[in-house]
Amino acid sequence: MEPEEGESRSGAAAERLRALLLPRVIEEKMLRLIRQGRLSKWFSGYGQEAVAVGCALALRPSDYILPLHRNLGVWTTRGVPLKPLFCQLMGRDGGFTKGRDRTFHFGLPARRIIGMISHLGAMLPVGAGLALAARLRRSDAVALAFCGDGATREGDFHEALSLAGVWKLPLIVVVESNGYGLSTPSAEALPVENLSEAAAGYGIRGETVDGNDLEAVIGAVAQAAARARRGEGAGLVEMRTFRMRGHEEASGVKYVPPALLEAWAARDPVEAYVRALLGRGAADEAGVQALREALEAEVEAAAEWALGQPEAESTLEAELADVYAPAAPAAAPPPPEGPERRFLDAVTLALDQALAADPDVLLLGQDIAGYGGVFKATEGLAARYGPERVRNTPIIESGVVGAAVGLALEGFKPVVEMQYADFITCAFNQIVNNAATTRYRWGAALNLTIRAPYGGGVGAGPFHSQSMEAWFAHTPGLKVVVPSTPYEAKGLLAAAIADPNPVLFFEHKALYRALKGPLPEAPYMLPLGQARMARAGRDLTIVTYGMGVHWALAEAEYQQSRGCSIEVLDLRTLAPLDEAAILASVGRTSRLLALHEAPAVCGFGAEVLARVAERAFHLLDAPPARVAGAAMPIPFGRLLERDVYSASARLREAVERTLAY
Repeated sequence: MEPEEGESRSGAAAERLRALLLPRVIEEKMLRLIRQGRLSKWFSGYGQEAVAVGCALALRPSDYILPLHRNLGVWTTRGVPLKPLFCQLMGRDGGFTKGRDRTFHFGLPARRIIGMISHLGAMLPVGAGLALAARLRRSDAVALAFCGDGATREGDFHEALSLAGVWKLPLIVVVESNGYGLSTPSAEALPVENLSEAAAGYGIRGETVDGNDLEAVIGAVAQAAARARRGEGAGLVEMRTFRMRGHEEASGVKYVPPALLEAWAARDPVEAYVRALLGRGAADEAGVQALREALEAEVEAAAEWALGQPEAESTLEAELADVYAPAAPAAAPPPPEGPERRFLDAVTLALDQALAADPDVLLLGQDIAGYGGVFKATEGLAARYGPERVRNTPIIESGVVGAAVGLALEGFKPVVEMQYADFITCAFNQIVNNAATTRYRWGAALNLTIRAPYGGGVGAGPFHSQSMEAWFAHTPGLKVVVPSTPYEAKGLLAAAIADPNPVLFFEHKALYRALKGPLPEAPYMLPLGQARMARAGRDLTIVTYGMGVHWALAEAEYQQSRGCSIEVLDLRTLAPLDEAAILASVGRTSRLLALHEAPAVCGFGAEVLARVAERAFHLLDAPPARVAGAAMPIPFGRLLERDVYSASARLREAVERTLAY
């Protein structure tokens, strides 16, 4: 029986044969190049071609596919031109990533293909986000994401299935069950025989298919896609196949029993399909041979042409220019005038106004809908904008950030709330390895904001009080914002939501209800990457941000009573950093102190001091100083945190030492 979807798009048997033979011919060419020493690395999908080709044939051109290293057949079946594809695979000028990444670590949105990062399972939540985007756009498109059998042990596999199940997403997860995770037999790592059984735990349908049978692959995927289009939810399809080559070609296959290789060689998908066509008279041997020879000539010409192209070259300026997508300039903000409002109110108002102004803005997070979030920053927004735009999520930080990446790729502007900034560690890979690199690797802007309530002072102990902004400021491609007042919180959050780059937005928990300030009612934005002078002075510059601004202002007030004038510079944005404002302030005062709540070692203050030492050492009249948290986990006890851990306990001594030098 023909699949209920796919035949009209995949064409006749001859077209299917061509689609299956092309990646095999490319595989053979790449393996020859490896043996000749003309290619350094290759992740072979030899013997698994039916999985990638069958999935691509079963879907519509409007459906997203998220392939892996061994899914060359996805790219060829979707009609990706061979010359630039070979340039990409060989690291030559003319490839899709400008030499910035190898193999399939990129996306081609025009072909509805989103390639992988190296971390196992990481693209499955992205597929869930793309599937959600299709639902929100009222499209009947589906997303299909691949993973290997080894990756089914990764958290992202389960988090993606959790989202797909609870939201009934049009997502198809294809497990390429190929026998090994590098050299470890799957039987030693997996406690079950049929991985498709995992689907039941998430309320979705699962099935196991012969991945070396092209027609079976097409049929299973086409049926799963049809169910998804009818609103019946996601599907998990396990494709039983085998990896005939090493994890990558240099690994070899000495760890594989020869008898196992022989058994699977007898089930070769290309040879099996040819036999089937010959058996039913749909092809003849001469025609098959002619097709193979034509493909070999096409591949040989494209590969040799690509090998003759120069290696990709660039300049530092050009490379840096592509790390961030350019943001549109914002209108001049109003002055900080208006009724007194709490810091928390400023955050809520910024979210409310962003949702009202742009239907592509979405909020996602744990308990953010009816409950309003643990700090009530989103209270009332679900009632106003509905559950599609203000979404409660399962407790899956990595899965939600990955889904937000998928949403952003489809033009949405997701805002993810971390319940506490401390829990952001569970999403670290999605943030620093996926979201942060996407723009640089293949040019896709990611309008993604992650709100993170951070900081101490509320007696919350080691796991609810951390300040980890320096982790992310260290990562190119991320913007890191830390407001200190209600006025800054509203304007900077509005700018973050509008910015076409991933933004980490840290909101200090102790300021939510304790701090009030004048707040304009109308929407406005404050420019990211621009510091503000919180207080002018002449004797010492304190560079700080967040809660540190209030510690510094209090100290400046005290020192003013003793005849010393301290300038307080509020960075507001750590990445990109307003270096010019720091240097200008030090030029006025000739003394520098960097202050922050996080521990000193590798804290952001070290970056501030290094910049000044490198560029303005001659302006200093005293050694620059750092004041930061102690090198210890944050204790629960109020006095232990205030008097032992906190930077505020050491601020005055450092200020007076620097002034007296």
